[in-house]
Amino acid sequence: MKHRRISGRRAAVAGAGIAALVAAGVTLQNANASEPVTSAPQVRVLSAPAAGNLASTLLSRLGSDAAGSYYDARAKNLVVNVLDQGAARTVEAAGAKARLVGNSLAALDGARTVLKKDATIAGTSWATDPVSNKVVVTADRTVSGAQWAKLSKVVDGLGTKAELKRSKGEFKPFIAGGDAISGSGGRCSLGFNVVKGGQPYFLTAGHCTAAISTWSDSSGNEIGQNAESHFPGTDFGLVKYTADVAHPSEVDLYDGSTRKITGAAEATVGMKVTRSGSTTHVHDGTVTGLNATVNYQEGTVSGLIQTDVCAEPGDSGGSLFSGSNAVGLTSGGSGDCTSGGETFFQPVTAALSATGAQLG
Repeated sequence: MKHRRISGRRAAVAGAGIAALVAAGVTLQNANASEPVTSAPQVRVLSAPAAGNLASTLLSRLGSDAAGSYYDARAKNLVVNVLDQGAARTVEAAGAKARLVGNSLAALDGARTVLKKDATIAGTSWATDPVSNKVVVTADRTVSGAQWAKLSKVVDGLGTKAELKRSKGEFKPFIAGGDAISGSGGRCSLGFNVVKGGQPYFLTAGHCTAAISTWSDSSGNEIGQNAESHFPGTDFGLVKYTADVAHPSEVDLYDGSTRKITGAAEATVGMKVTRSGSTTHVHDGTVTGLNATVNYQEGTVSGLIQTDVCAEPGDSGGSLFSGSNAVGLTSGGSGDCTSGGETFFQPVTAALSATGAQLG
């Protein structure tokens, strides 16, 4: 986020915490999933946020007859996984593509329950991938041979509902975000400026606020103090401004300009997104999984957005956005912005709902 003092001077806020950047290495495949049911001549051309809204409506209407959805960025339309032809007709009547698949959401959720019970190992993650119609399990390089064998046994027992992959990186919390924010012990990044009860606050990663309670800008001047901190389980923190600094609803693009943020959007697999952080600045990518669980050394975080956007230490808490919509807060990942990597993000909509804050 870009911050300016009332005098006009930008306040680059820096904070610390363990901004967890976790690599999940999900490869989207078409295994165990068929092609669209029909050519769907009435398929609507949609933006990613519009596709997300339509997906929410259709998945709610179809209930157990739906098995997830994703955004086809090339064709600019929504694809909805269904279990029967009746549901397919409902999807196509709404202007989306329907695709028959073998695994229901209930079956995939059941697989996640088994993984939580039998495979919660530090250095692992799993996320639901609607493109492959599976739960993709990833083990980082710290997972031992014996642990890999245990994971393999659990995943094999899930049959077509899951697959296992190895990441070259290490799942760990990083420190980073949009504009830098710092405190005693580390540095993170500011996510989005928000308002609660008519007062200015900002959102960042919860593993940052778990480690630091008072935040300063790049000059060492205090700008805020923690109001709420949530980590592990979820990964977001709410900080109240204590200094007289401007707090525009913008994200720093690190080229002398900013992106105005006017709303919040739910992530959709296939959505094109941009991340801004104080270490690696601005990078683009795609949402590759939803409802991801990451087993950090510091604890397990669930309900995350998984992407192929790179990030490095210092980017935690930073902004993930699509167009003018806020999407997520950088949680963690692996890799770097030279060789590539994967990242996980706390959904902004969940953080706003939990804190009662609003963008603006």
